[in-house]
Amino acid sequence: VKASSDNVAEKVTHVIAKNRLLEKELEALKAKLVSSTGADLASQAIAANGFKVLAARVDGADVPTMKTTLDQLKDKLGTAVIMLAAETEGKVTLLVGVTKDLVGKVKAGDIVKECAPYVDGRGGGKPEMAQAGGKNAAGISQALEAFKALLEKL
Repeated sequence: VKASSDNVAEKVTHVIAKNRLLEKELEALKAKLVSSTGADLASQAIAANGFKVLAARVDGADVPTMKTTLDQLKDKLGTAVIMLAAETEGKVTLLVGVTKDLVGKVKAGDIVKECAPYVDGRGGGKPEMAQAGGKNAAGISQALEAFKALLEKL
């Protein structure tokens, strides 16, 4: 920061304010991206056993963005089971969502526990939503395939 000793505090305040503004702008752009990504992903869902199944990779997405996308997809698809997988900064996140009407039949926590080992990870959660973290990005495709195979067996 180029500033004389007289106006350092003023410059720092200005930089902080600008940073906050940029963070808000970034969040707004992420929300728009999530919305358009959700619409694109919904078209990839397949029908299986009377409900929709979606397994998708969304590399670079952070967990809050993935959760928002998952919620939008659940709303858009209706009766569905969804797995989103992402690699971000060398770490893998698996997120599974189950619509309320299917919770008696399918539990997100059970699914994520079955799929997490493919990415050298562990996870768990609630019947409607569960999360796993791992470190083997090479296993994401296998985890997504295992997810689909599990749901086809129901």
